[in-house]
Amino acid sequence: MDSDQNRVEYQLAPEQFSRLTKRGILLGLSVPQLVALSIGTLTIVAALYTAGGAGVLWSSPVWGTAVVIAGIPLSGRKIVEWVPIVSRWTWRAAHEQLTYRRRIIRPRPVGTLSLPGDAAALREWDDPESGAVMIHDPHARTLTAVVAVSHPAFALLDPGKQHRRVTAWGRVLAGACRSGRIARLQVSERTLPDSGTGLAEWWERHGIDDDSWAATTYRDLIEWAGPAGERHATTIALSLDLTAASRQVRTQGGGMRGAAAVLRQEMTALTRALRAADLTVGGWLTADELAMILRTAYDPAVGVDLERHPAVGHSLATAGPVAVAESWDRLRTDSAFHAVLWISEWPRSQVFPGFLSPLVFTNGILRTVSLHYLPVRADQAARDLRKKKTELISDAYQRKRIGQIEDAGATAEYDDLLHQEADLTAGHGVLHTTGLVCVTAPTVDELDAAVATIEQAAIQASCETHRLVGQQAQAFTAAALPLCRSV
Repeated sequence: MDSDQNRVEYQLAPEQFSRLTKRGILLGLSVPQLVALSIGTLTIVAALYTAGGAGVLWSSPVWGTAVVIAGIPLSGRKIVEWVPIVSRWTWRAAHEQLTYRRRIIRPRPVGTLSLPGDAAALREWDDPESGAVMIHDPHARTLTAVVAVSHPAFALLDPGKQHRRVTAWGRVLAGACRSGRIARLQVSERTLPDSGTGLAEWWERHGIDDDSWAATTYRDLIEWAGPAGERHATTIALSLDLTAASRQVRTQGGGMRGAAAVLRQEMTALTRALRAADLTVGGWLTADELAMILRTAYDPAVGVDLERHPAVGHSLATAGPVAVAESWDRLRTDSAFHAVLWISEWPRSQVFPGFLSPLVFTNGILRTVSLHYLPVRADQAARDLRKKKTELISDAYQRKRIGQIEDAGATAEYDDLLHQEADLTAGHGVLHTTGLVCVTAPTVDELDAAVATIEQAAIQASCETHRLVGQQAQAFTAAALPLCRSV
């Protein structure tokens, strides 16, 4: 009976994610739809008062177009909602911002990262006390540090340990919300081609190389199997909001030294929380280690060679790509093609921890799964929940007045809001979570096949993904680089 009680006590409880809010400004209509319909309505009114019924007929191309683009969907969006995306893409193409070529002769300023696009403004700061490299974004006013973590396979643990790890990770995220100074947490889990150095080092330490048949066979197996395999690496990036921590930065002396001192406090708190969650903290990344991640993200083909020769390719000044070409739905860098998928819908039904296993354990595909957590302070979260609650009740009242039938989606969204409010009252934190998956392949055909495989894996994980278009370059820096970048 004791064993039965323990089994019930440590049974994992399923969880359910909140729905993605798709509610518009008025009666389910978004801002672009309201603008288009307003233009159509004003056109009809003006034509009616100036020329009567004939004016309404003559102006039908204007208001008819407004109604069509506001009501007809195209690839999951209304036509009018594609206007800003296509306009921005056209503007960037006209100003030749879709390609990047590194200027070899003209060197980069000291302390900058050789990255393309809006990431070119990032600055490097080597902290002398912790030895970690900190990335300063002068535009977003953030300071970011990256830590490497390792952990045993979650799926192989018993339910009791799984429950303990899930609860401890919840405390890590709750601590980020209570801090009030953390702008973003980014958890990146990526697959890399294995050079076989780990197996070779293990054989050198533990193997008996006596030129026997068994030793020769084992040595040949390591030589051939190592480069064909793949390994997983996990990092957590911590971004400090310099605006929210301005008072503490001034207290520590101001400038980058003061900001680094405040970030070290958050780094210490996060390290303790991660260790309490049974995660092995490998240390905060130095400039050389971060340079390896950036270089292999843009040029994965050279990663195996750089791992075998640790004295080469460890400079942030040269870690960026040599060339980048952005297309509508993919990105081409030095030696690979990339496509970024957005996890648009998390599981709507109740799922158990570890539901992302089909996506994480997909073999034979180079990909990076990035989860961006945006902590919300408790007071701000309470205000946002009250505002959303008022809006939902008002929308329900308006729909009832005009005779519109209440759908199940609105009811489910209201129930999710009540659940979030109860969790906030119980002391939990509120975070906005964004999931991105960057898929990498050497050719376009292999990339399309890999994307299809990842989409099927996401379906098995009860998630829905969309391939981002018109913003692949910006999405790549957010998904593949552990720099806490936004899309």
